[in-house]
Amino acid sequence: MTKNRRQSGTSAPGGLPHHQRLLDGTDWASLTTMSGTGEYLPAALARLLDPDPAARADAARNALGEVTHQNTIYQATVPVALYVAAILNQPDITAGDFDRDTAVPSRPPTLVRLLAWLSDTACDADDECVALGERHHGERFLHEYEEMRAFRDLRPPIFSAVQPLLGHESAEVRDAALVAAIPLAEHPLLAGHRGELVDHARHLLAGSTDRHNRDHALDALKAWGHDTSKLENPADVAARKRHARLRAERASWGGTWIGGYSEDPPF
Repeated sequence: MTKNRRQSGTSAPGGLPHHQRLLDGTDWASLTTMSGTGEYLPAALARLLDPDPAARADAARNALGEVTHQNTIYQATVPVALYVAAILNQPDITAGDFDRDTAVPSRPPTLVRLLAWLSDTACDADDECVALGERHHGERFLHEYEEMRAFRDLRPPIFSAVQPLLGHESAEVRDAALVAAIPLAEHPLLAGHRGELVDHARHLLAGSTDRHNRDHALDALKAWGHDTSKLENPADVAARKRHARLRAERASWGGTWIGGYSEDPPF
């Protein structure tokens, strides 16, 4: 049962429950994580809104690391994703992260870290992962993988929380929001938003040198039928060739790796 607590701050967008309701109304101890159950999660998740950026960074490690370990979606992953989406637009989430005098260059802002986690989780549940699962485990793969199916069903409300950040004043946040929005937009109900994401992807490619972000933007444009030849720079071409070489080497080993442009294929 949800406790009666004062709920302050910005409301969650797009039909998402308020973050405090999610925190108080979820039976975390009954949900599986990598190393057990999620009884520790409420305290860690609450600290994601701590005014101290260092405390938020520590909370992100504790709360997120064990609910998506090795590309696995656990029972606790879904409510954690909902909670993360529900706090993305809370003012406390950026406290101290964008102040030039207090920001720590080696530590990404909490907002960027949370968006990256949502992106990674969405990629772990994307259509390519479903196809791979069905190829290895049969056509009932998604039906039997309840946690993945639950996350996929919640992509529209999660997207609704990410979308406003596409216009954030920080380019780092805008780019992280785009990379998170791309796999979420695979959901059929979000097809109409892909045109907006195309514009953001082109803008990212015009100014960003981040390999990870550029790869995601280029892959999305290609998947949606756009010619990217004029948007690629020499580093993009080199990464594409390296990726093709790794794919060919992996195929020669009899493997099925179909991942992105990482330097080494994941195992």
